Amino acid sequence: MDSKGVTEQPISFERPETGVDPAEPRGALVRTPTPPAAPAAPAHASGGGTAGAAALPAQARTGETPSTPGTTAPPGPSKEPPVIAGNGPEHSQPSVAAETDGHRPRPVPEAIPPQPGTEQSQSSDERRTGQGVPPGRPTPMRRDGDRLRFVGAATRRIARGIDLDEIVMGLCRATVPTFSDAILVYLRDPLPVGDERPTGPVVLRLRRTDRIPEERDTEGGGFLPAQAQPEPAELADLSAVTAELCEVRPGGALAEVLRGVRPVFADAPAARAALPELLGEGGESIIPDGQRAILAPLRGRRRVIGAAVFLRRPERLAFEPDDLLVAAQLATHSALGIDKAVLYGREAYIADELQRTMLPETLPRPTGVRLASRYLPAAETARVGGDWYDAIPLPGSRVALVVGDVMGHSMTSAAIMGQLRTTAQTLAGLDLPPHEVLHHLDEQAQRLGTDRMATCLYAVYDPVSHRITIANAGHPPPVLLHLGGRAEVLRVPAGAPIGVGGVDFEAVELDAPAGATLLLYTDGLVESRLRDVWTGIEQLREKLAATAQLTGPDHPPPLEALCDEVLDMLGPGDRDDDIALLAARFDGIAPSDVAYWFLEPEDAAPSRARRLARRALARWGLEELTDSVELLVSEVVTNAVRYASRPVTLRLLRTDVLRCEVGDDVPQLPRLRQARATDEGGRGLYLVNRLARRWGATRLSTGKVVWFELNRG
Repeated sequence: MDSKGVTEQPISFERPETGVDPAEPRGALVRTPTPPAAPAAPAHASGGGTAGAAALPAQARTGETPSTPGTTAPPGPSKEPPVIAGNGPEHSQPSVAAETDGHRPRPVPEAIPPQPGTEQSQSSDERRTGQGVPPGRPTPMRRDGDRLRFVGAATRRIARGIDLDEIVMGLCRATVPTFSDAILVYLRDPLPVGDERPTGPVVLRLRRTDRIPEERDTEGGGFLPAQAQPEPAELADLSAVTAELCEVRPGGALAEVLRGVRPVFADAPAARAALPELLGEGGESIIPDGQRAILAPLRGRRRVIGAAVFLRRPERLAFEPDDLLVAAQLATHSALGIDKAVLYGREAYIADELQRTMLPETLPRPTGVRLASRYLPAAETARVGGDWYDAIPLPGSRVALVVGDVMGHSMTSAAIMGQLRTTAQTLAGLDLPPHEVLHHLDEQAQRLGTDRMATCLYAVYDPVSHRITIANAGHPPPVLLHLGGRAEVLRVPAGAPIGVGGVDFEAVELDAPAGATLLLYTDGLVESRLRDVWTGIEQLREKLAATAQLTGPDHPPPLEALCDEVLDMLGPGDRDDDIALLAARFDGIAPSDVAYWFLEPEDAAPSRARRLARRALARWGLEELTDSVELLVSEVVTNAVRYASRPVTLRLLRTDVLRCEVGDDVPQLPRLRQARATDEGGRGLYLVNRLARRWGATRLSTGKVVWFELNRG
């Protein structure tokens, strides 16, 4: 097979050991029963008469049959499987005559030669089975079945991880101390995502290290030579003696090992040159002598994404060639898991960004109302959904409150939600009545597709009249919390969901007293598998009333704390859907802070507007703003009178700022432009732009409104 091909794992046909679960994650640590030693053969063969015949060893060589007292082993290999007296063969197979599947019985492994650093008095059976290994040390894996069970348990543990840290931790916890005494995991920085082609040099960063804890180091051995061993506190952190960053030089030894993909022993020529480059200056001192370290590249779907170093202590048995296959399997599963985790992280990031851009980044601060909101996804694995909320300032200091829910919680639902939310914002800018907004949203949903359905509630609050107009399209009704602590479920006609088509929507106008709080929400807050929607609405009403009692009848509860209390009513099994929550505290504007007039579209209108504004400012004690207000009101009213055919409206509002609004029946919006020196007009909006704190123009169904604000004092 080509050297670049994939190395396949040998398949073991061994049966699992009796009483041991093959899925046991520590299967490699299970001690195999030590077979009883066979009696020694006589010194002379029976009937042969040949002197000097040596007794057979207790552990027969591969393919030979252990002798029994009074008999001699026939020359040549035996065709019968080895049988050990007592409990039968170690991995018992049917006899040759009874074999039906054609599998040959696996021979008993040969005795292991003495390893450097181990006691010479340790018997071959102890080395093979792990008997006599010092306490706190894992049993060596001497059989293919042990390795397969270990690889199966380790890969399952690695596969359980979802994010990057969980997968790397799974690799470390699965290998230490079962397979190695310590591990170092290096990953590319930054990690490439999907089919991205990274630019710049390849940099590896030490992501995680793990080792046997100090309390398990009963022998006191370390990874460093005896003359160079640091203090235990320093040895406990392998990152203290290794480099955190490593730049892979093109054509260097480390690049060649990573390009080869296959794990190599540390004493191999390629690894001896690559490890100093990976571990940094002085890091090579932690590598024990002999085959007690493995350098395994981590290759993902398309490229090498890191490397892992497996270490064993000097007093422990060295790695074997078959352990390279184990390291290859661990590295492959870990690299593929890391690739998937990076892709999952990118998808989660995209989902979060999509949901964040679909929802308002910040809520506006309209006059006469305070707002608070919450959004909770259905689950960590479904971070996007079709629930949304919005607050849109309208002309006349009004504000539109919107909450909606597109069926489902997927990327498609989020995309449809974004289109409906944009449509609602556009319709709100036209200052259409709430039921007209829902009608146009219904038409838009039908254009998006036949199965695009959503529920929506659209409300418009007027702080001057202290009234609210609400239209509903199949959405749960809002709850109004009064100042005294009474929570009321508003009776709003439910209507049909958006997207049904051919349905009329009805709007109702209700009182919105100062100090009251309106709560708009989606059905994920009140409906779940454990309760129906009306039971949840009743629980929400009771929760609001109980929360209001904590602050007394004269003080409404803080908005942010109220939203948190509402979400606390959710139990462990109540999160079946997304949740969008919008709370509005109605402060309103007192009638004494509002001045409103109608002006006939005639030449005397600007002078009358200046006179009325001057009187209102004197009544409010804002005489210092008189000159600025008179100048700006004169310019805006003059422009309105020039084109209007119906009476012009002038309104002054005193809140934290002074706001002036001038309305007419002309839909064309004024445009700021730079007047030339010879022009007689065109400087009115320039003055408004320079003197006002803010200004703007909004188109209405009956015309437009031009407004500006000035700071008080």
